[in-house]
Amino acid sequence: MISARTFSHDVTYGLPSGSWRWAAVALSIVALATAALVVLAPVASGWLGLGFLVGVGAIAGVMLYALWPRASVAAVKARQIADAAARANVAWTVTNRDGAVIHCNDAYRRLVGAHEGQAAPPPHLAFANDSGAATLYRLSRKAGAGKAHEEVFEATGGLELLAAVLPLPHARTAWWFTPRVASRESAASARKPAADDHALDITVHAALFRDAPIGTAIVELDGTIADSNALFQGFLGAAGDVKGRVLADLAAPGDRNAVGEALARAATERSAVLTLHAAGDRLAEIHMRGLAGTERLILYLIDISEQKALETKFAQSQKMQAIGQLAGGVAHDFNNLLTVIIGNSEFLLMRHPAGDPSFKEINEVHQNALRAATLVAQLLAFSRQQTLQPRVLALREVIGELALMLRRLLREGVEMKLDHGADLWPVRADETQISNALINLVVNARDAMPKGGTLTIATANESISRATSLGTGIMPAGDYVRIEVRDQGVGIPTEHLAKIFDPFFTTKPIGQGTGLGLATVYGIIKQTGGFIAVESEVGSGTVFRIWLPRHKGELLQTAEPERAPPRDITGQDTILLVEDEEAVRSFAARALKLRGYQVLEAAGGDEALDLVRRHSGAIHLLITDVVMPNMDGPTLVRAVRRLRPEMAVIFMSGYAEEAFRRHDENAAELHFLAKPFGLKQLAAKVKDVLSSAPTSAPSN
Repeated sequence: MISARTFSHDVTYGLPSGSWRWAAVALSIVALATAALVVLAPVASGWLGLGFLVGVGAIAGVMLYALWPRASVAAVKARQIADAAARANVAWTVTNRDGAVIHCNDAYRRLVGAHEGQAAPPPHLAFANDSGAATLYRLSRKAGAGKAHEEVFEATGGLELLAAVLPLPHARTAWWFTPRVASRESAASARKPAADDHALDITVHAALFRDAPIGTAIVELDGTIADSNALFQGFLGAAGDVKGRVLADLAAPGDRNAVGEALARAATERSAVLTLHAAGDRLAEIHMRGLAGTERLILYLIDISEQKALETKFAQSQKMQAIGQLAGGVAHDFNNLLTVIIGNSEFLLMRHPAGDPSFKEINEVHQNALRAATLVAQLLAFSRQQTLQPRVLALREVIGELALMLRRLLREGVEMKLDHGADLWPVRADETQISNALINLVVNARDAMPKGGTLTIATANESISRATSLGTGIMPAGDYVRIEVRDQGVGIPTEHLAKIFDPFFTTKPIGQGTGLGLATVYGIIKQTGGFIAVESEVGSGTVFRIWLPRHKGELLQTAEPERAPPRDITGQDTILLVEDEEAVRSFAARALKLRGYQVLEAAGGDEALDLVRRHSGAIHLLITDVVMPNMDGPTLVRAVRRLRPEMAVIFMSGYAEEAFRRHDENAAELHFLAKPFGLKQLAAKVKDVLSSAPTSAPSN
């Protein structure tokens, strides 16, 4: 797009109007007549021939004059007008039927911000603010109707423009944009509102400032407060009016340097953001903006305390989940190692009974391996990967029976009270694990009251109407049974509350705790589907709250199923043992052979399937690990049962029983042996399963 385009008709080829044109016509007629006589009467063409030549010459001269290119007066005038328009300070442009710019001058390009070589935008895009868009739309309608029109509108930046349109032939439109200049008197009179309107504006602006839902203040560049609303003053916690006081003096000591830096930045850049702390762990963002037409700043204070608290709780929840996944993976690997250590130490104890010189050392290894297994079980509880046996419980009865044992754990001077709500809803949970969680909380409460006090266990129904943020997650709306364990102990410092459920975190002296007690409680409650939170104040005590989901059903008394009478299985049954860890497989196979069983060993699922196909005799029991490479335990069991549907199955794993029960359609027929296990546990489980299993027939 060039800055201006002149008219194309700046050269003429026609004769000027008037007598010249008639003379040329007469000469043309004479020349043609003479030429005709010469052709018809050549003998008598003496003087006529001369006349012919003169006529032809005259015609040639006239034609030469007529065909010689030269500018017409009208074209010269048009070019002069176009050049003047291109250099004019009044912005103009010409648009086509589609609104695209086909002509414009440099003033228009400067007005709309188009650079050299860049296409200039049409008016409706160049002035797209609310006022400009409406005005240009009306002007376009007028031009489309064939009418010239002009209006005043305010462009971006407050510039007032007088816009005019003129319809042109071929559906084109000419636009002019002239800056509107008014005298000070007329401008002032045009903008001067009525007295009532002015008073109304003052009232509205004052109300907006005073009743804004965020803190607002007007300050000088040095931070002196000129005015502020109640929310701004309340966040700073200043007594009395803060007008005339310096913002930095009202801020916390740790924020004063940041306040000074933000004010300096706002004074130069007319914008800055500051984070300000207040008493009670409150936090706010202050947005500083230059106040138009003044040397002051306006401050907007937004209290973000709740937002930051939610972010912190969410981050803590994510951290707890990550630690739980790590702990579960570590616990699984340790369970394999501990199975080997416990099993082989029991073999050694069989060969070195009490009184043997080596008995003491071997027994120490065995006992410490059992202690390690307990720690691993706590890690699995924290990571929510332990084996649970949930059933519908009445918490009032469960806690009532447990209270007899809990009182024996308390020291002299510590009194325990029970405060049960009426008509508690039933819950579905593992009674043993819930009891372990309460024991851990009671022991912690006891240790927090070295000088004595009252420990209270309270229960109540609670309906949550909307999702609630806790320190360990978001509790959805629903019906819950709440358990509270309250003490009057020393309390927990605020800086420790965020870490209280982390594994191995403890405030007790070295040697007096593993740091897994509360981590275990956290894991048990989360795996049960509940939630836990803690509140504490140093010197006043601590409250742990547990919410367990209400079970939608009645308490059912389940009778023990009748078992078939045990049959003689010693030395008669064949067991297929599948385990990818060679040390675990070797120990288990040796233990089973000592009990008289015939053992077929396989290091993986594919090898086990091959054994099942090739073995001609009966296989009474399949013992398989859950997690194995290539083919896992549940997949192997499904394949084996297609070949031998009567075969009994025992899964063994360091992970939770629910991990595979949830994904197996015949979960009720499966049996589970948790790692680590010893000789007695393995033999007892095998005897129990085989005693209730039907007799296996040989495979064809």
